Amino acid sequence: MRRLIFALAGSLLALGPAAAQTYPNRPITMIVPFAAGGASDVIARLVAEEMGKHLGQRIIAENIGGAGGAIALTRAAAAAPDGYTIVVGNSGTNAAGYATHENFRVTPDAFSGIGLVARTASVIAVKRDLPQQNLRDLVAFGRANPGRLTFGHAGVGSSNYLICRLLMAATGIELTLVSYRGANPAKQDLMAGSIDGVCDNATSMSPQIASNEVRGLVVSAAERVPQLPDVPTNSEAGFPGFQASGWNAVFVPAATPQPIKARLLEALRVAMASDFIKRRFNELVTTIPSLEEQTPAFVDALVEREVTRFRELLRRN
Repeated sequence: MRRLIFALAGSLLALGPAAAQTYPNRPITMIVPFAAGGASDVIARLVAEEMGKHLGQRIIAENIGGAGGAIALTRAAAAAPDGYTIVVGNSGTNAAGYATHENFRVTPDAFSGIGLVARTASVIAVKRDLPQQNLRDLVAFGRANPGRLTFGHAGVGSSNYLICRLLMAATGIELTLVSYRGANPAKQDLMAGSIDGVCDNATSMSPQIASNEVRGLVVSAAERVPQLPDVPTNSEAGFPGFQASGWNAVFVPAATPQPIKARLLEALRVAMASDFIKRRFNELVTTIPSLEEQTPAFVDALVEREVTRFRELLRRN
């Protein structure tokens, strides 16, 4: 009996002080390295709400913008690895950011993935009166007039910036990229006609495209987005190499104990299976990842691939 008691005590200590007690017993902070109101922010808040229901504690979203996610990730990496600070990231913050911002004080191995929570289709939209009617026309004009076309994005290192860079790489055109403090200001300038186009995701742009406030030229997806039936896919538009689908995932500091990671993964999967998330993601033109993608192993491998991919992309020019 004495040996059994010592063994149990040793096991609890090995799990860490946070996992040795009932987790969670207080609210959790979800760091959101994006501007409030954008697609990734909305997705993060929806997921936080549903995960919190399963965990029995509120998950409070805290927006920490700036420096392509460097400020937010630096804070998240320095947080106690006790499960009370989690972070939601995407290809911009948790992959390309390491290559685009010198003030990134953390490396990818500072975090451990919990699971993918969303996949989004990337879209190229232009102002209503732009003469070029399709992507082929745009590319022809862009090749003949390097730098004449102005395209807005949500800041250097953002997922929207990466969409622009991937478009340029796939088509061979040179755009003048205009950096904004978030996707919404870029969208507003596009609707006002101040810029020629934006690189964004279907979640953000579908209402304006559907209402003919702007024109959608192409969506980077295997199939047409049901909410945007008139916008051709990259293959249909003649540029299958324009591969720019987006993703969002939940991360924790790497030293977080395994039992806490397992609890968070359980909450994430319950959230993703909820009718609420299914309905809201459909409205947001967002795809729920497969169960295989809702795993730490998938996210960690994805980040490794994406870091390599974007370092090579951003090394060009």
